[in-house]
Amino acid sequence: MPDRLNNINPPVNHAPNAWALIPLGVFLLTYLAVSIIAGDFYKMPITVAFVISSVVAIAISKGGKLSNRIEQFCRGAANSNIMLMVLIFILAGAFAETAGEMGAVDATVNLAMSVLPENLLAAGIFIAACFISMSVGTSVGTIVALAPVAVGIASKTGMAEALMVGVVVSGAMFGDNLSFISDTTIVATRTQGCKMSDKFKVNIRIALPIAILTALIYIVIGFGANTTYTPQSIEWIKVIPYLVVLVTAIMGMNVMVVLLIGIILSGVIGMLTGNFTIWEWNASMGIGITSMGELIIVTLLAGGMLEMIRYNGGIDWIIIKMTSRIRSSKGAEFSIAGLVSFANLCTANNTIALIMAGPIAKDIAGKFQVDPRKSASILDIFSCTVQGIIPYGAQLLMAAGLSGVSPIEIMQYLYYPYLLGIGTLLAIAFRYPRKYNLNHN
Repeated sequence: MPDRLNNINPPVNHAPNAWALIPLGVFLLTYLAVSIIAGDFYKMPITVAFVISSVVAIAISKGGKLSNRIEQFCRGAANSNIMLMVLIFILAGAFAETAGEMGAVDATVNLAMSVLPENLLAAGIFIAACFISMSVGTSVGTIVALAPVAVGIASKTGMAEALMVGVVVSGAMFGDNLSFISDTTIVATRTQGCKMSDKFKVNIRIALPIAILTALIYIVIGFGANTTYTPQSIEWIKVIPYLVVLVTAIMGMNVMVVLLIGIILSGVIGMLTGNFTIWEWNASMGIGITSMGELIIVTLLAGGMLEMIRYNGGIDWIIIKMTSRIRSSKGAEFSIAGLVSFANLCTANNTIALIMAGPIAKDIAGKFQVDPRKSASILDIFSCTVQGIIPYGAQLLMAAGLSGVSPIEIMQYLYYPYLLGIGTLLAIAFRYPRKYNLNHN
């Protein structure tokens, strides 16, 4: 999640309308369904799927003249949150390519494989991603730092690249959900009127057992790793860019500043070690930036399409449907989970989804006696669960862009987000943790 995405879109201009969700359905059919039916995740390019759904969004919009509807679409694509993500993608591409050309990825892979047995590599990367994201408070920053290393390990161990990238995304979402400096934590607690520490106490009781179970799954999967690769001597100077990126991110430095530092360090070390000249460094940055082209296009198209859904009342329609049949505190908790999940599907940004769903969730919680600590935890968990698995969210798009693996392929290995969602639904059903239930309906 990009740092501090706090801008809120203008109010919806039209009444709640189920038909506004058609573009989202068109996208899911043209991308997910076609890919699954074809048995090939590359048959339908995600850019084409978004072009089709964007055309549909503009065509069915109530914005009047075609020029007005196109302008509304462009406002969504040019939203400051979208442009912030684009800038991060550009810098991430430059850093990833420069670090790779300089030898930082190979050096870091050698370090990891020297420290961990091969059957613990997947679990080790997952735990590292959990720790880093917890410290950084942003899943995107964690993915930028670890995805290239995970791909390098996959190539040396015979494990699927999609699996190792899924390990990184899973760990990244753990910290995005729990970190005290995560945007989602801040928004969830503020909208529900509780302390971050209190929300954490509820959240950790649900998330930690799921994280332990996920790590065990990755250990079992790791036993299938088969490699004769012998780690070479560690070139510590080439590991420095990644170490600095991790440390500065953990210190809370802005993600764009972190990436700029990583680019400069990679370039300087690459020239000192003779891996490239200054002109080859420039060429590497250019290649890295260009490699993010598809990712940037998808981000812009998604921003425009999702703005049309919001503008035409799609999210308001979901809110009404999700809150119309609540009869108990348990039902209220399920409704809060569904509310923020649908909002996230329609915005592809968990912070914005929380800003939209939070005030409504607070009203529901107050009316049906849901503990604010519990409602904040449910909001945060499901916003991060959905954000971590949608193929058009920043997390999977970034992971796919850095690894060259389809988001759909990565989705099948996202054990932690799936288990977290299922585990939290069970927690609601069985009133866990009971300490935080105001009543037992």
